[in-house]
Amino acid sequence: MSDDEHHFESKADAGASKTFPQQAGTIRKNGYIVIKNRPCKVVEVSTSKTGKHGHAKCHFVGIDIFTGKKLEDIVPSSHNCDVPHVSRTDYQLIDISEDGFVSLLTETGSTKDDLRLPTDDNLLTQIKDGFAEGKDLIVSVMSAMGEEQICGLKDIGPK
Repeated sequence: MSDDEHHFESKADAGASKTFPQQAGTIRKNGYIVIKNRPCKVVEVSTSKTGKHGHAKCHFVGIDIFTGKKLEDIVPSSHNCDVPHVSRTDYQLIDISEDGFVSLLTETGSTKDDLRLPTDDNLLTQIKDGFAEGKDLIVSVMSAMGEEQICGLKDIGPK
């Protein structure tokens, strides 16, 4: 038997690592949950007791962490919900291109050029103004379920 026989080259992504299951009754406010296939930050949780044979139900109100849209879901508290793996990474801003993409410096010293400027006007003007003034800016990038977006900004002084 040669090693070549068991070599699989799959381009498919099962999406298994993007979320993990958690019982609905244990998800709290300020946690994360997947509602309608979107990663959301929970802003409100209410639990209702139902009749004799029903389940207690959890009513979640969440805000999409990328679009800011409000989403709602009702799940039996004993059932599992998907919880997204949300991570924040800080990168140093190197350049802003004409077409709205940013060039970021990673910790390993390589560049990351696949991120757009944020859609939030306040954050957008802060980044553009700070960059125009020649400040050293650190941007926080939030990533969940295969999406990434700039969500914060730190100024570490002039270059």
